[in-house]
Amino acid sequence: MKHLLLIMLGGGIGAGGRHLVSLATLRLFGPGLPVGTLAVNVAGSLVMGLFIGWLARHETADHQTLRYFVATGILGGFTTFSAFSLDTSVLWQRGDTHLALAYVALSVILSITAVFAGLLIMRQVGS
Repeated sequence: MKHLLLIMLGGGIGAGGRHLVSLATLRLFGPGLPVGTLAVNVAGSLVMGLFIGWLARHETADHQTLRYFVATGILGGFTTFSAFSLDTSVLWQRGDTHLALAYVALSVILSITAVFAGLLIMRQVGS
């Protein structure tokens, strides 16, 4: 239960940060390219790599607690793309290159297809 609360707290912090970045980039760059989403995806992935790399070098008693709060909570709330990036990196580094590439392709294609499917379904329901 303690870990769930840490994830929820961290997720709220991350989601708030994502919203602030989105507002700031919208004001700076306008509504064209979704720079806010791009920024949080790249920044979140970089911080995920730095954090997991740091955890690997500094094994602590609170290792899992920190991972839940920062990686799953804050970074997961900031951008789920960071978790996707870490999963891909783990597959690649353990030598499962083909599986990593398949995971990337499936994630992108299926996720975009699912968004279009959801939009189509709701257009049909709304008619």
